[in-house]
Amino acid sequence: MDKNQGYAILKAVMLENGRGFALGEHPTAPSRYVTWACYDDKDGQRQYEWGHYGNDRTAMEQDFTDRVQDYQRIYNVGIRQTEAPGLYKYYSTQRPVDIGTFPKPPYNKPDEIFNYDQRIPVENGSFLAWGYLTYTRPLTEKQASDYELRPAPDNPDRPRPIAEQMKNAAKLAEADRGSEAPAPQRRQPDRGDR
Repeated sequence: MDKNQGYAILKAVMLENGRGFALGEHPTAPSRYVTWACYDDKDGQRQYEWGHYGNDRTAMEQDFTDRVQDYQRIYNVGIRQTEAPGLYKYYSTQRPVDIGTFPKPPYNKPDEIFNYDQRIPVENGSFLAWGYLTYTRPLTEKQASDYELRPAPDNPDRPRPIAEQMKNAAKLAEADRGSEAPAPQRRQPDRGDR
């Protein structure tokens, strides 16, 4: 995960307009926690600014959430991606993870590399893998395919299974039905009026 001024970034939220917010921790600093506004510069390096500092983790996590929600409300933008250590998992399906077998994009080195003793079934037996890597930010489809890595189905950037999507749609439809006024009754013409 990234570091800034000695603070390890615990999580970051990037918004659709390229801006975002980050929560960091530095165990020996006078203020142990910080929230920053952030953005990626033209070279793809994360820049941090406008820090709020404090020692109460719960209060600083609330400050982080409040800053994201306030910015979304004011500028009407959605969340593009959420970043945290080990958040994006990719399985190595063709070979054990070793030198030259995985991408190392600038500013997104793997957080964790784990090899199994042999090729084993993963994700409830849906495919076989030799090991996995975790990244703070998602890899591009090209980066994953160039190294024959398969993203974990529960990565935040992956589409949800159709059954889960249908269940969520049913809940939304049910909620909408309860809030709508009844549709006006259409009066049928009297057949004797002809």
